[in-house]
Parts: sequence; C-alpha cells; structure tokens
Amino acid sequence: MDLVFYHCILKCYVLIDLKRGEIKHGDIGQMNLYLNYFKTEICQNDDNPPIGIVLGAKKDELLLEYALEGITNQLFAARYQLYLPKREELQAQLDKVLD
Repeated sequence: MDLVFYHCILKCYVLIDLKRGEIKHGDIGQMNLYLNYFKTEICQNDDNPPIGIVLGAKKDELLLEYALEGITNQLFAARYQLYLPKREELQAQLDKVLD
C-alpha cells in the first residue's frame, strides 16, 4: 500500500496501491485485506467503509481496479464514483509516476 488518505466528503478512508507491473488477483486480495483491517481497526463508527484503488501498468496499457469491498448500498457506491478522480485522471497520474 502506497497511500492512505481520509476523504472528508465521503467520510471514509481511501487506500491506493501503485504497482509497476500487471495487476494480479493477489494484489486485489491484498487490497481487500487492507480494507478489512481498516474497517475493523481504524474506522470510527460514523465512518463509511474504506475503498481501495489498485493502479498498475503493463507495457503501454494501464490497468485500474477499484476494490469496493463490502459496499452493498448502490446509492453510496454511486457517491464514491462522483467524488473520486476519473479513471483517466488516475491513469495520467500513474503515467507521470512511471516516467
């Protein structure tokens, strides 16, 4: 895990993991482990569930995976998408990091 921050509008932690290579199933599983840890040990009762973003690069193709573990409320999941950066913005930032 490379970055953790608290999103004040969504009232949740956002965990970001940058991978130089291809995203593998194990990377998503690892993020889910982090999310479960944060949900159990770090989040307060009035916090919303944490979300995880795994960014990875494979050759010239950039891959992005969101881990929205445990979010069953579709309305809240839609709010996440409203207040988080767009896929293209995240890919542009990853390009900068890789250059």
